[in-house]
Amino acid sequence: MNTNLYTFLPKVDEVLDNQSIKELLNKIPRKIVVDSIRNELENLRSKIKNDNINKEDLLKEIDSLVLNIVSRANNLDKYNLRKVINGTGTIIHTNLGRSPLNDKILQHVNEVANSYSNLEYDLETGQRGSRYSIVESIICEITGAEAAMVVNNNAAAVLLTLSTLSKDKEVIVSRGELVEIGGSFRIPDVMEQSGATLVEIGTTNKTHLWDYEKAINENTSALLKVHTSNYRILGFTSSVSIKELLELKIKYNIPIIEDLGSGVLIDLSKYGIDYEPTVQNSLSNGVDVVTFSGDKLLGGPQAGIIVGKKEYISQMKRNPLTRAFRVDKFTIAALEATLKYYLDESTAIKEIPTLNMLTMSINEIYNKALDLLKMIQNNNLDEILNIEIEDSYSEVGGGSLPLEELPTKCITINSKNYSAETIERALRNYDTPIITRIYKDKIYIDLRTVKREEFYMIVESLKQL
Repeated sequence: MNTNLYTFLPKVDEVLDNQSIKELLNKIPRKIVVDSIRNELENLRSKIKNDNINKEDLLKEIDSLVLNIVSRANNLDKYNLRKVINGTGTIIHTNLGRSPLNDKILQHVNEVANSYSNLEYDLETGQRGSRYSIVESIICEITGAEAAMVVNNNAAAVLLTLSTLSKDKEVIVSRGELVEIGGSFRIPDVMEQSGATLVEIGTTNKTHLWDYEKAINENTSALLKVHTSNYRILGFTSSVSIKELLELKIKYNIPIIEDLGSGVLIDLSKYGIDYEPTVQNSLSNGVDVVTFSGDKLLGGPQAGIIVGKKEYISQMKRNPLTRAFRVDKFTIAALEATLKYYLDESTAIKEIPTLNMLTMSINEIYNKALDLLKMIQNNNLDEILNIEIEDSYSEVGGGSLPLEELPTKCITINSKNYSAETIERALRNYDTPIITRIYKDKIYIDLRTVKREEFYMIVESLKQL
């Protein structure tokens, strides 16, 4: 070990006196900058200690010390939760935050967040109000429900419903509907936490009306239907419809609860997408309580929405769990702004990003692909990268419409100089991470889920490569 090399290392105060570091301190907290300096100097000390560096190389690293410090500090100062560009083609991408919101919705959220609001204040009476009343009327208007309330996600909605209506009682559900809703959370687990006793009937692929009736007794509190929105059982199958369950509801005076999961408020089949049962249909068919998500096919913020008979919703509002599951002002603001678009279907399709991407025509996607390809070519990137437009399929995602394949257009990238993994990593590590997929040693960027204003960032990331 050459201990003389330590003498070339600057002191922390000397580095802090560098002009570039002074400028860095104007925009990044001092602690982050000082920690970055110490970490970079410690790296050099470690190399000297382990005889991993000579004088010539050490001086070179000292010359680039400030640049390394700036780079480290900038990385440390980044938010952990950041914007990314979704080039995967999966529209409701759970890992990427599910449904994005448009600028008008965000503007409303910003106005509410940037000032005081009437979150729990009745402007008409001047008295204390309820946060649930802010969105209840518009939810009821859109769905036709007698009453509604909002909690922080759909698992909470199911848990609150069962805790209120079925605690210490039995709930009947088909084995074919005992779904796992993601993150290893399962309907039976949610039911157990609610205090309800699960009564499984039928088999995985077949359940009949007589299975339900046979299981009914004096301790039965509800019939539960769970829409299998995240998978399909095909072939030798049968299930019991809501209309069939109405016979038992009337005969035994037992409410029907339905967990719809994805929360569709528009019949998407008219736009060429597989039919998915809407909330309105469930209620009109006689379901007493329907639960669904706010950030899936509805296209809003994360929320669990409960709609149905007023007598049941009123009981839920008084349940102590309601406070634990309640939503904040940001969610309510975003949800109300999203729901307002549903007052006109064509406006909802146009303005809600999730619905817009779902119904986007192949011609529009192709034109986006052509424009991005042209931008890449104008920057001479096609001289080192093989860039093409290819047909592919987008996915709905978010546990919705699992069999739906939406025809799309992708920009594909490969190179003799770089592996697909190298390109993917470079895109993912860009200042605004670009998330893509790899297939047969090619990078695929699906234009269905990429905004036009994000094109320049894709080009810049490729230029850095």
